[in-house]
Amino acid sequence: MKIEHVAMYVNDLERAKMFFEKYFGAVSGDGYHNKKTDFRSYFLSFDDGSRLEIMNRPDMDDSEKSQNRTGFIHIAFSVGSKEKVDELTARLKKDGYDVISGPRTTGDGYYESCIVGIEQNQIEITV
Repeated sequence: MKIEHVAMYVNDLERAKMFFEKYFGAVSGDGYHNKKTDFRSYFLSFDDGSRLEIMNRPDMDDSEKSQNRTGFIHIAFSVGSKEKVDELTARLKKDGYDVISGPRTTGDGYYESCIVGIEQNQIEITV
């Protein structure tokens, strides 16, 4: 069994798509639009075959996102090396994203950093 995809609602669908394409090498499929409900989405594919669906609709609730809330808290991207973790973290920081931890080796042995990415969602960058 494998996870087929993960989905997230976003306010700015085009901006979210560009974020994942620019920083994480996502390749977007054609957009989907349900004209009856005004639901819109893109499936983003990554090198290893994993997929992220980004979606939006006009009736979304956009509550404040605490970093210590219950539920899904982050998405992690493996970039292949410590050097690439460092490079991508520095690039995101330079582009104005908040680095909230790392790069560092965690107590359980991961080399990682965490940033607050698109629309205040936490993203982990790891080897």
